[in-house]
Amino acid sequence: MNKIIIIKYPVGNIQSILFSLERIGVDAIVTNSKKSIQNAEKIILPGVGEASFAMKYLKKNKLDIILSQLKQPVLGICLGMQLLCKTSEESNTNCIGIFDLSIKKFNSKNKKPKIPQIGWNTINDLKSPLFKDIPNDSYQYFVHSYYAPLGQYTIAKTNYIINYSSAINKDNFYAVQFHPEKSSFIGQKILENFIKL
Repeated sequence: MNKIIIIKYPVGNIQSILFSLERIGVDAIVTNSKKSIQNAEKIILPGVGEASFAMKYLKKNKLDIILSQLKQPVLGICLGMQLLCKTSEESNTNCIGIFDLSIKKFNSKNKKPKIPQIGWNTINDLKSPLFKDIPNDSYQYFVHSYYAPLGQYTIAKTNYIINYSSAINKDNFYAVQFHPEKSSFIGQKILENFIKL
């Protein structure tokens, strides 16, 4: 069995995630092989880029169907989180639909604060084993123009223009809007917690 799989597709921040996992002694395989994904112990869906482009690739390769059927722990990161939701306002994209959420675009009047949110911000109201030993108001690194609203799946909150879900969970699916692989030792600890789920 392949232990950790990172989904290979053309919008991933894959190298940074590999380096971060290596630092905690975890080897991962980068692949879009359906069999390898189905047989993995854990799966990471990364993502940096545009939602409709990413979904076209996933659908073309039927990875959206494979992902929706997984029973083992899955972690979506940044765009990967948004793709696990139902729809996105970015190019009016239909996404995978694990989470019954519609991804919204930040709306900043007077152009302050700036969109996208780029930089460090805090996560709070943490509610999952994903955040074991993570202090409330820990800083994580964010780069995004779209967000998941607060709701039944919210396991961490962040404020930028409004309060929104910086992490969500449903059954075996976990997702974070921030980049744990770029968020120093706290982000590394979150990845470690996911590996231990």
